[in-house]
Amino acid sequence: MTLTHAPRAPGTMPFGVHLMIDGYAAKGAPMTEPLALRRLLETLPAEMGMHAICTPVVVEVGPNCKKDPGGLSGFVMIAESHISFHTFPGRGFVTIDLYTCQNDLDTRAVTARLMAAFGLMDADIHVQERGLRYPAEDLALA
Repeated sequence: MTLTHAPRAPGTMPFGVHLMIDGYAAKGAPMTEPLALRRLLETLPAEMGMHAICTPVVVEVGPNCKKDPGGLSGFVMIAESHISFHTFPGRGFVTIDLYTCQNDLDTRAVTARLMAAFGLMDADIHVQERGLRYPAEDLALA
């Protein structure tokens, strides 16, 4: 897992954390079962101490090019940002994108949860701090 840090400018703080997982040899139910993917999107926010602000959307997507054989795409907006999944069961591949303004996200625990849900034994995992120069205080509006 990689975490990219940058020097902090005075009066700033990071805005949030972006967890990106590319999973290989995926076989879990959320890969092919829309209800399983929806259930994951319904339960994951609360498990992470976050708050869903819409009903999750799960769509079965057909193939649209040689590289994309189709699968499921799922998304939920959370007060803290968003969670999305794109599955490619024909290739055993899933992309996972979780962005939150919570700087204290336990990325190891969330990663373990998602690896288990998708039956992953192999993944590229990246953790990126976002908004590295986010003002630590409200700016005075002139």
